[in-house]
Amino acid sequence: MKVLFIGDIVGNVGRKALREMLPSLKSKYQPHIIIVNGENSAAGRGITKAIANEFFNWGVHGITMGNHTWDNKDIFEFIDDEARIIRPANFPPGTPGRGYTVVKGNGKELAIVNLQGRTFLPAIDCPFRVGEEIVEELRRDHKCILVDFHAEVTSEKIAMGYFMDGRASIVVGTHTHVQTNDDVILPGGTAYLTDAGMVGSSEGILGMERDAVLYKFTTQLPARFVVDEGKWQLHGLFAELDETTGAATRLEKIRLREDEWVMS
Repeated sequence: MKVLFIGDIVGNVGRKALREMLPSLKSKYQPHIIIVNGENSAAGRGITKAIANEFFNWGVHGITMGNHTWDNKDIFEFIDDEARIIRPANFPPGTPGRGYTVVKGNGKELAIVNLQGRTFLPAIDCPFRVGEEIVEELRRDHKCILVDFHAEVTSEKIAMGYFMDGRASIVVGTHTHVQTNDDVILPGGTAYLTDAGMVGSSEGILGMERDAVLYKFTTQLPARFVVDEGKWQLHGLFAELDETTGAATRLEKIRLREDEWVMS
């Protein structure tokens, strides 16, 4: 099974990059399943039903979220009914939506799980305990499982990678918007990357306009962050999985920049 995962999509620039580059990415990698993180896709905060449907119409099979899941109030009107969107599974019981699902595409099935870290993020349920319970349940019927671990610190993400090694096919981090250079297939066969990076402006700071971010850092005063409209960058990963065992056999980072990318 071939899986394409695209990192945090930030605002209009991120959506533009995804729309422009998906045809080329499909042509090069021929993925069976495409997953994106969409928690920043609506002006940098949350997602709307219209944006989610755009992604699905472009060929995306599943959308993961994170700590900005609830920033757009429209989410409450459709998250319970849209099985292809998942929010962190370790939110409290009774939270709208679902934390894991199984998506289908091109004759393949991939189970996807969304978890959120607790270090330097709001204190919610333990992602390790909740993640273990979900993955063990999924493994009864599904060999190929992707975990999107939306977390702040590298140590917590690396710990999750080893914790899930041999149980999940892919563990990929999101949230920091900066792609890491530690892509590896772990000893148990799990494809791991600490952070997939983002899809958004390469000229801002984590996708936001520079001036407001610099003002906040230099003055420690409140500032309103607005999505930057500069040239885009697109980050993600591609993995091939052995459907018999669920183990990864190939892992490749994807890093493209507007006006500089080369797709052989």
